[in-house]
Amino acid sequence: MANRGPSYGLSREVQEKIEQKYDAELESRLVNWIIVQCGEQIEHPPPGRQHFQTWLMDGTLLCKLINSLHPKGNEPIAKISESKMAFKQMEQISQFLKAAEIYGVRTTDIFQTVDLWEGKN
Repeated sequence: MANRGPSYGLSREVQEKIEQKYDAELESRLVNWIIVQCGEQIEHPPPGRQHFQTWLMDGTLLCKLINSLHPKGNEPIAKISESKMAFKQMEQISQFLKAAEIYGVRTTDIFQTVDLWEGKN
């Protein structure tokens, strides 16, 4: 995550509204669906927005997820690596986003790589 100081004034109000809109029930349903869909032994993240973001942040799980939606042998992301290097992680998120768009997710519904990386809404 990016190193950002606390928000003040209008920025703080906006951040608080974003926090209030966060749906913990939806997060739980998404986590369960991702784990079932990927069909692997994947640990549940602790509940909460930051933990969910950290769980997805390296892009590995997202790439496994999009590959699981395609028939075996026709996966859009050939190589998935568990790298600790930020640029590799961001590259994997970008690969997921491109594959999601090809899969049929509307461009207007797709987040930016940096939004996930920095924990923006």
